[in-house]
Amino acid sequence: MTSSMVSGCHVMAKPSSSICNLDCEYCFYLEKEKLYPEQNKNWRMDDDTLERYIQQYIDAQMGQEVQFAWQGGEPTLMGVEFFRKVVALCAQYAGNKRISHAFQTNGILLNDEWCELFKQHQFLIGVSIDGPPDLHDGYRVTRTKKSTHAKVMKGIEYLKKHRIEFNTLTVVHDLNAQHPERVYRFLKQIGSRYLQFIPLVEREASATPDDTQALTLVLPSELEAKVTTWSVPSKQYGAFLNGVFDVWVKSDVGRVFVNMFDSTLATWCGHASGSCITSETCGHAFALESNGDLYQCDHFVYPEHLLGNIHENTIKEMNNSASAKQFGADKASTLNQDCLQCEYKFACHGGCPKHRFSVSRSGYLNHNYFCSGYTNFFKHTEPYMRLMAALIENKQSPAHIMAIIEQQPKLLYSLFKVSKNSPCPCGSGEKFKRCCSAS
Repeated sequence: MTSSMVSGCHVMAKPSSSICNLDCEYCFYLEKEKLYPEQNKNWRMDDDTLERYIQQYIDAQMGQEVQFAWQGGEPTLMGVEFFRKVVALCAQYAGNKRISHAFQTNGILLNDEWCELFKQHQFLIGVSIDGPPDLHDGYRVTRTKKSTHAKVMKGIEYLKKHRIEFNTLTVVHDLNAQHPERVYRFLKQIGSRYLQFIPLVEREASATPDDTQALTLVLPSELEAKVTTWSVPSKQYGAFLNGVFDVWVKSDVGRVFVNMFDSTLATWCGHASGSCITSETCGHAFALESNGDLYQCDHFVYPEHLLGNIHENTIKEMNNSASAKQFGADKASTLNQDCLQCEYKFACHGGCPKHRFSVSRSGYLNHNYFCSGYTNFFKHTEPYMRLMAALIENKQSPAHIMAIIEQQPKLLYSLFKVSKNSPCPCGSGEKFKRCCSAS
């Protein structure tokens, strides 16, 4: 590995650790409580840890922009005063650097006081919501198994009242994956213009551990495991993305931004993805527990991926450690042969390492569970991506594709590799020669 200094890092801080006021049935954070049983009583990040974190994180960034990310569990459980202290400490240690904050919440506890803080200090707010009431409440419930959708919507109304822009994070699971258009239209309806879809797949040990504190959810390296019932099947996830894309590309390009679409278009333009999931390498995107423990990644909060504690080593030191560098490089260096030869490697790069527990079509291990879904999505969107990339190359807005689809379908469909007797790519059910080919 190179010994050069890393220019910076990203840390997702969890001041409330995995403690939350919901009991989402699919939440992998809940299981992480077993790693820190003492935090059931002492779960709050203390003042010393907070100050060390803010000072060290700012110092670890070589650039002028420093974005703090606050998550959980549920960060609003810390209370407004905690985040007033955050803002004050950032001002104290910022120097000439510019500080911004991203805050991910389930929205349940939002009120006027929270929104006044967010508005005053320009926090970027992300709200976790999985779609309309029946799809959201399928898994996102309280500890007494009551629905939460109405409470989330009340929180969103507070954001709107204070004119605070927000984005949405939607976990795609086995239930809402069957309704892509409905989920997408709902998120638009509530005012979200920046949509992030997170595919859910977790595996649990085939045998229940004897130790009640042992983790039952497992890492990719553990072979004896089964996918949980709430996980989204790979092909279903691809179909979900395609369903959302088909609505978006005809009416919302440049108006609504979807993380997977943006990152894919970037790769078709020859740029880096912008998403760790589809980037060539990963790493240097850490998770900080409330006691100061720093892990390689939020998806790798396991003992073997603990980098250290900020009370013993600085974030800059851990960011530049051989372990941190190796973790990031491993994503590319461990690709199997099928991935290396894949025509969409440039857009995928093998996906998230946590999801590499499947076997490829040629029998290679270390293959991404979502491969078939990703491939389906990349194939389906390729003509549109090529055209939008061409528009950008010619210094035109990719949003022009909407008019082309409506007024010049032949120009678009000339990019499709279909015969005249094939089903029309527009989804009408007619043969290509009797549909858009004849337009």
